[in-house]
Amino acid sequence: MINHYKFEDEPGLRDLFITVDDPESHVTAIETFITYRVATKTSRSEFDSSEYEVRRRYQDFLWLKSRLEEAHPTLIIPPLPEKFIMKGMVERFSEEFIETRRRALQKFLSRIADHPTLTFNEDFKIFLTAQAWELSSHKKQGPGLFSRMGQTVRAVASSVRGGVKNRPEIFMEMNDYMEIFTQKINLLDKISHRIYKEERDYFHEMKEYGPIHTLWSASEEDLVDSLKGVANCIDKCCKATEKRMTGLSENLLPVIHEYVLYSDILMGVLKRRDQIQTELESKVDALSTKKAEKDLLREEIGKLEDKVECANNALKADWDRWKQNMQYDMKSAFTNVAESNLQYYEQCLASWESFLTSQTVDLHLEEDSEDRP
Repeated sequence: MINHYKFEDEPGLRDLFITVDDPESHVTAIETFITYRVATKTSRSEFDSSEYEVRRRYQDFLWLKSRLEEAHPTLIIPPLPEKFIMKGMVERFSEEFIETRRRALQKFLSRIADHPTLTFNEDFKIFLTAQAWELSSHKKQGPGLFSRMGQTVRAVASSVRGGVKNRPEIFMEMNDYMEIFTQKINLLDKISHRIYKEERDYFHEMKEYGPIHTLWSASEEDLVDSLKGVANCIDKCCKATEKRMTGLSENLLPVIHEYVLYSDILMGVLKRRDQIQTELESKVDALSTKKAEKDLLREEIGKLEDKVECANNALKADWDRWKQNMQYDMKSAFTNVAESNLQYYEQCLASWESFLTSQTVDLHLEEDSEDRP
C-alpha cells in the first residue's frame, strides 16, 4: 500500500503494473478451485511485449513464493493468504472469501513488483507472462541450485549444537524486536476479529430490532409517529454499522493479519541467516582441528564469508524497508478506523438528535393545544 501511494505521486518511477481480477470457479472430478486473471502492463526492455494476460490459481502463487524464497533466502518475501480460512468468518468460495483473497493476491504481486530485487526475479517474470502449459512445464524443472544449497545449509546447521556463536548485535536486536512484535500483532489480530464478530452480531440484532417498532406502531394509534421515528433511527444506525463493518473487513483486518503472516516470515529469514553463519563457523572450527585439507577449508571459508556478508547486507536493507512499510500501513489502517468511527457516531447521533427534536416540538404543540380554552 505504501508503494501504491508513493508511485501515484511519482508515476514516472513505475514501469510494472499488475492487476488481479476476474475470478472464475472451476469444478473437476477431483477438485474445485478458483483462477484469477493476472494482467500486466510494463515498459521494461526484458519483456517481449508491453501487455500480458494469464490465469493463475492459488497453487501458482504458492509456487512463485517458494521460488523467491529459494533464490533470496534472506530477503523478506511478502506473505500469501492462507489456503484455509478462519472458521466462522466467511464460507470458502463465497463472494466475500473470493474477493478477500483476490485483494490479498493483488497486494502480494504488487509488493513483489515494487521490491528493488524481487521485481527482477526470472520466475516472477515467467509467472506474469507464461501461458498455463508453459508454467506447468517450468514447474517440472524442480528446485533450483539454491534450494539444494539451502538443504545442505540446514543439514550442517542441525548437526552443530548450540547454533550461532557470534551473532552480530544488529541481528540480536532484530530477533528481540520480532519476538515482541509477534506477540503484540497476534494479540491485536485476535482482538480485532473478536470486535468484528461482535459488531456483526450487533448488526444482525439491529436488523431485527427496528421492524419490531414498526409492527408495534400498527396497534398503538397514539404512539405511531414516535414508534416509526425510533424504527427510522435504528434503520439509519443499522446502515451506518454495516458501513463500519465493511471498513473493518477491508481496511483493518487484512492489514493486521498480513503482518501476523509477516512475523512468521521474518523469524524464518532470521533463522536462515543464522544457518548460513553457522555453516561458516563450523568450517572455521574445522580449520583449527584438521591438519589436512586446510587449503580447501580456507577456500570454502572465503566463499562462506562472502555469502554471510551478502546475506547480512540483504537482510539489513530489507529490514529497514519492511519497517517503513509496516509503520505506514499500520498508521493508515488505524487512521481509517478512527475516521470511520467518527463518521459512524456522528451519523447515529444526528439521527437520534433529529428524532428527539421532533418529539420535543410535538410535545410542545400538544401542551399548547391543551392550554387553549
